[in-house]
Amino acid sequence: MNFNKINNRKNTNSIKWDGHEKMNVPQDCLPMWVADMDFQTVPQVIEALTSLAQRGIYGYEFESNEYFQSVIGWMQRRHQWNIKKEWISTTPGVVSAIHACLMAFTQPGDAVMIQKPVYHPFSNSINRLNRKLINNALVEKDGHYGIDFENFENLIMQNHVKMFILCSPHNPVGRVWTEEELTRMADLCIRHQVLIVSDEIHMDFVFKPHRHHVLAGLKDHYQEHVITLTASSKTFNLAGLKLSNTIISNPALKRKYDAVYDDLSVHAGHTFGLVATQAAYDHGDRYVDEMVEYLHDNLQMTDAFFKEHCPKIKIIQPQGLYLIWVDFRGLGLKQRDLKEFLLKKAKLWLNDGVVFGKEGEGFQRINIAAPKTTIEKALNQLLSALKEENLC
Repeated sequence: MNFNKINNRKNTNSIKWDGHEKMNVPQDCLPMWVADMDFQTVPQVIEALTSLAQRGIYGYEFESNEYFQSVIGWMQRRHQWNIKKEWISTTPGVVSAIHACLMAFTQPGDAVMIQKPVYHPFSNSINRLNRKLINNALVEKDGHYGIDFENFENLIMQNHVKMFILCSPHNPVGRVWTEEELTRMADLCIRHQVLIVSDEIHMDFVFKPHRHHVLAGLKDHYQEHVITLTASSKTFNLAGLKLSNTIISNPALKRKYDAVYDDLSVHAGHTFGLVATQAAYDHGDRYVDEMVEYLHDNLQMTDAFFKEHCPKIKIIQPQGLYLIWVDFRGLGLKQRDLKEFLLKKAKLWLNDGVVFGKEGEGFQRINIAAPKTTIEKALNQLLSALKEENLC
């Protein structure tokens, strides 16, 4: 794959590239916010979708046995996790799957725990469904985020927490949780009868020497207490095809989960997503290996740029993801002023840190899944604006 290739996405109804007016963002701002990549997907995915499109008939379809085998093969091959066909439920996306989990396994007023700063649909889903949000905030020290385990358990006991939504790897701080951290969280949850929903959509983006551990695969009995959310959408840039996989080995939990989608009548569809995911998982190994290397190069280039030209700005060194969590607190700007500076002076459209919780104040999330020339353009725009405002 040529990840240096510039793919013009303007005038394609792209939320990222054509969403300025809807989002009230100046038209001349370079978008580096929402989590989709500016890389083309695996060639075999394009071929499979083209072949499907040429059929001319797009009726109702179910998941083929070959589809399930592709998912099973990817999880075993890439993550050493052995799963079964009957554990897999296809869904329209991870965010809708989180909603379904909340609807199936909690009631209004029940306590649900998350770890901010975290992917904001977690909070949105909990609040919209009138559950009680409990925050075991991550602890940042010397550019590294960790877990306050004493607070983790106390919050569970004090609030009678029913569900814990884990983000692994963590978006936006880029932590790839260690086996020890994962087992400690899981053991505490199981001890206090807390159901774990593990969002592992970024499982394929991990930088060496770190390794992603599928939580449900760490101990045999975990699989009875963990619901795992996965998708090919981030890995292969297929978000618009609306397909994810929820993996549940506990039959009773799976029945309750599937019943939510049955009640909503969204249990069939996503034909193009099935075909694309199957092709991606069958043919995408080399693509992912090369892409992760390219992303790591982008990360190193960005980090070196800040260290050389503006050390007041610091990257929280990610262990995975193509989204970097950047600390702008050294500039001494209030959050509103920082956002205005980036949009109006640097002409950059980033994710404002407070979207992920008040813990994100002074931070921005930046998408580096783009050709190097795009990254360089963004960095140079930022540097020029910093110099003009005497901030660096």
